Amino acid sequence: MTEIRWHGRGGQGAKTVSQLMAMAFKNTGYFVQAFPEYGPERSGAPMQAYTRSSEKRIRLHCAVTNPDAVVVLDDSLIGEINILEGLESSGLALLNTSIDNENIKKQLAFDGELFSVDGNRLSKESGVKYANVVVAGALAAVLGIPSLEHLKEAAAEVFEEKLNQSLIDKNLRAIELGYKMCNKIQI
Repeated sequence: MTEIRWHGRGGQGAKTVSQLMAMAFKNTGYFVQAFPEYGPERSGAPMQAYTRSSEKRIRLHCAVTNPDAVVVLDDSLIGEINILEGLESSGLALLNTSIDNENIKKQLAFDGELFSVDGNRLSKESGVKYANVVVAGALAAVLGIPSLEHLKEAAAEVFEEKLNQSLIDKNLRAIELGYKMCNKIQI
């Protein structure tokens, strides 16, 4: 089983991207779960969302406390909450940030695999409002699954009822940029 914990702030699309990633895993043939966990339910408040995928049925129904991957949609959460809680050194962390690699290493003190993507910049380049889809693309690249095509298919499916075709196309482009522009931070 692969467990992913997403950290963001209310309104940044952590819930949506956790569901998008679950849909992509499902389309690949996995059993999945995706759900949010809110603190104070207001825009801008720290929140978490979770994605689980497995080749077997998932019987676990609780928050992800020992994730295989931690994804941070807003780097202002570093130091505000313990984003790496429960993450073993065999896991990986992916940050949406423009902070340089040396400062990230200093701030996190994590010996596992550490990746970054400037999702805010790439989302603007793509014409989308939020960096969540860029970061989803980066995560798929880092994990090696789901494929870029499965992720884009899932995005088209998730967004078809919410967005017009022009915005769907921009989101698909943002996913591609995230997939291609992820940066491994050497420890």
